[in-house]
Amino acid sequence: MTTTRNRGPKSNRKRAPGGRKNRTIWHFGPGHADGETSMKDLLGGKGANLAEMCRIGLPVPGGFTIATSVCSRFAKSGHALPADVVADVRKAIRRLEKETGKGFGDPKRPLLVSVRSGAALSMPGMMDTVLNLGLNDDAMEGLAAQTGNRRFALDARRRFIQMFANVVEGLDLSRFERVLEQAQENAGVETDSELDAAALEDVVARYLKLFKRLAGRPFPDDPEEQLLRSICAVFGSWQGARAVEYRRIHKIEGLLGTAVNVQTMVFGNLGPTSGTGVCFTRDPSTGENVFYGEYLMNAQGEDVVAGIRTPQDLAGLVEVQPKAYRQLERVRRLLEKHYRDMQDIEFTIEDGTLYILQTRTGKRTARSAVRTAVEMAKQRLITRDEAVARVQPEDLDRLLHPQFDPQAERNVIARGLPASPGAVCGQVVFTADEAKVKAASGDPVILVRNETSPEDVGGMHAAEGILTATGGMTSHAAVVARGMGKCCVAGAGEVRIDESDGFFRVGDTVVWKDDVISLDGTSGEVMVGSVTTMPADPGPEFATLLSWADTACRKGGRGLRVRANADAPSDAATARAFGAVGIGLCRTEHMFFGEKRIIAMREMILADTLGARRKALRKLLPFQRRDFAGILKAMDGLPVTIRLLDPPLHEFLPHEEDGIAAVADALDVDEQEIRERSRRLEEMNPMLGHRGCRLGITYPEIYEMQVRAIYEAAAQNKKKGLRPRPEVMIPLVGSVKEYTLLRDRLKRVARDVLKKKEVTLPVIFGTMIEIPRAALRAAEIGAEAEFFSFGTNDLTQLTFGYSRDDVGSFLPGYVEQKVLDADPFATLDQSGVGELVQMAAERGRSARPKLKVGICGEHGGDPASIGFCHEVGLDYVSCSPFRVPIARLAAAHAVLGSVERDV
Repeated sequence: MTTTRNRGPKSNRKRAPGGRKNRTIWHFGPGHADGETSMKDLLGGKGANLAEMCRIGLPVPGGFTIATSVCSRFAKSGHALPADVVADVRKAIRRLEKETGKGFGDPKRPLLVSVRSGAALSMPGMMDTVLNLGLNDDAMEGLAAQTGNRRFALDARRRFIQMFANVVEGLDLSRFERVLEQAQENAGVETDSELDAAALEDVVARYLKLFKRLAGRPFPDDPEEQLLRSICAVFGSWQGARAVEYRRIHKIEGLLGTAVNVQTMVFGNLGPTSGTGVCFTRDPSTGENVFYGEYLMNAQGEDVVAGIRTPQDLAGLVEVQPKAYRQLERVRRLLEKHYRDMQDIEFTIEDGTLYILQTRTGKRTARSAVRTAVEMAKQRLITRDEAVARVQPEDLDRLLHPQFDPQAERNVIARGLPASPGAVCGQVVFTADEAKVKAASGDPVILVRNETSPEDVGGMHAAEGILTATGGMTSHAAVVARGMGKCCVAGAGEVRIDESDGFFRVGDTVVWKDDVISLDGTSGEVMVGSVTTMPADPGPEFATLLSWADTACRKGGRGLRVRANADAPSDAATARAFGAVGIGLCRTEHMFFGEKRIIAMREMILADTLGARRKALRKLLPFQRRDFAGILKAMDGLPVTIRLLDPPLHEFLPHEEDGIAAVADALDVDEQEIRERSRRLEEMNPMLGHRGCRLGITYPEIYEMQVRAIYEAAAQNKKKGLRPRPEVMIPLVGSVKEYTLLRDRLKRVARDVLKKKEVTLPVIFGTMIEIPRAALRAAEIGAEAEFFSFGTNDLTQLTFGYSRDDVGSFLPGYVEQKVLDADPFATLDQSGVGELVQMAAERGRSARPKLKVGICGEHGGDPASIGFCHEVGLDYVSCSPFRVPIARLAAAHAVLGSVERDV
């Protein structure tokens, strides 16, 4: 059976020698290595790959790796190397001296080494490195004599002093850079590579004086002291600010620490026949199968990565060093075939001889990840299942929405929650009406609100993006924006809005109405001014990968299906184009906010008698019927789950004086009557109040109108030769009697419509499980309902006792302090809410074995939550249209993961 495990390099392996548990030092060198690529947890990625490259015969300078386990011991010892590790390092250096024929500090044949970090997961540039270690005055003279190049020896010495001063001693790097800049100015040259030996000798002398003045002690001449202190510095950089922040951003947890790699130096700065570079076996930006990279002649590696000099395109190396370039091309082919993935390679050419210093799996853009995976599968380097597993579902977001140019400047003034991805710029407006007016005239706008309400839907649709000061990942703004595919930053608590005076403030920064701002819905950043954007470009391989994902999802016969949350025919069409196999949640409340519809809805709410309410509902019926007919047509042949009215009625009434006056005029009622009715409908906690099925029981005529509209639309479509498959969902059920009372009444309405229209269609009713009591009583409800759909937004809210609109004030702190592993409104709380989901599914199916069970909360588009849904046996997940491809890939990952575990 095929599995998705990255089986790694293909080679005839022998077990690495020596016991692993207590061993601290692992050697590698030309033709031999103690470790191998599978030992990344112990040796770090760099150390494991250095060993692997030695095993397959690549030209790798020899050295040794200090295991990751020492990093935690170092921290526990008060940032000191344990005595046994110091002894092992000394033995390792003696062995390296023997292998190289050089001596540490030897004035005739000095051994110089580099000291580099290397965690199990790549963290490029986040930890420290020291090069040219082992130099003192005597060793420098020996190096000059050995190479016949005094200028080179002086350059290596000044580089070592500068790097040691900054990395190990923590001295200000700019002070040393100023000395070098002054030397260049005095010599009338632009780069350090143009300085002659005399100039460099002066730089070295000034460096040593500066070091003594800043550090309060002379520069250490003992190579062993240099080495041990550098090893400590690299281990210490594991807890450095940039490394900690990188792990936080990329959610890297559970690692022992970094390994430390001590490796014999080879020199790219030896002269015009030497150089250094970084290359990728494929283009990391596009995924194109071309050799991609940069190089510098007469330079060391830091010159390339630090931008000290402008590197040359790798293709030019064939003219400068044709032999080394041909060798490098062979290395490219060998490593990509061996590791079965795109590689990021560091190399040095020393006097025409090529050395490989590192290989690792190359970082790449989402576009490159998809193309590389698909093309490698077509080349038979990997299987299709492996190609699917190689691409992370979250990365697809970047392919489906515009993104800001990573090189563009950003003036970030605030951060909120990344509620809906994308990158947008526009003029600030503070009301939905302003958004509609300005957008109609062709101006891109960003709607800025404390929080949106259903009344704002028209303005949200007109706006390029939405920014709210409050609310969370499942707030109204977040949910609606995701459904529309709009960029949204929610819960930006630093934003203080003064709508009446037309500005918002963040600290000392004031942004006025019509000022331009930019929103990054992927990072949650709010920026002043316009930032350059790049259009979405998934590329032709995108569809291929998703088709393979769908095939993988069918493995084992119980893969998750992916539906969409869609409230309009256009949303449904988008979802279907993205591969949705139905609609899991059609929210009917958003349909009432058109200009003519909202007046009829408000007329119904203000009515005092059943007759008056029915009269208003008759005006709404044609609108609902037309909406449902359009959605059923867009999803023809696929199931469409329609949720009956859920929110409390007060949300449909105006709260501002202008709106109240307009309704009074349209309905010819007194303004005070509207205020009074609004006051009577207000509740202390409307999320727990008169909403959902409670409305349907109190005012059954509302639900009756909706069901009539659903089945009239279905009958109309069927007579046109279409295949409508409506499913009616009753929301907020907490007891089986609530469900059966409404179901029986509404099924009679549906059957009456079908009978009059002379159409035969299944009449399917089910419920949302969003109240903990419903999960507990799922066996009773499951005996009556034909499907369950978990509304995990409300289920999370009610299980935790959190208001999802108010969690922004404390939830980020909870996640940061590890009170919670993640925002439970973004990623399903598997141990609490998830237990309710699993229990309800099991109890419901105990009463009705073929009960269809899905999830329609925002968790339906979260990859981690989708994996859980697969594990507990749900039939489908439903998410916003633009997350359907993400959910399809995540569902495939879930299936392939379980298949692998079964092997």
